[in-house]
Amino acid sequence: MLALLGDIRAGLEQEYAPDGYNIGLNNGVAAGQTVMHAHMHLIPRYKGDAADPRGGVRWIFPEKAAYWQSREKPGA
Repeated sequence: MLALLGDIRAGLEQEYAPDGYNIGLNNGVAAGQTVMHAHMHLIPRYKGDAADPRGGVRWIFPEKAAYWQSREKPGA
């Protein structure tokens, strides 16, 4: 996965030239995993794309953080 991550990142650099990246994994339901297979998130970032980019992968864009709002929350 790390080798593939490097390849994808290189392609994003060349095509879109992002200013940075968020890279994340959610491992287990208690950590927020909802798709139960191994996968990694690579999110290209740009200066100014969020008012405050701190807070981890899920909270980069707060309006998208609670993606389950229209569904039953896990564990509910």
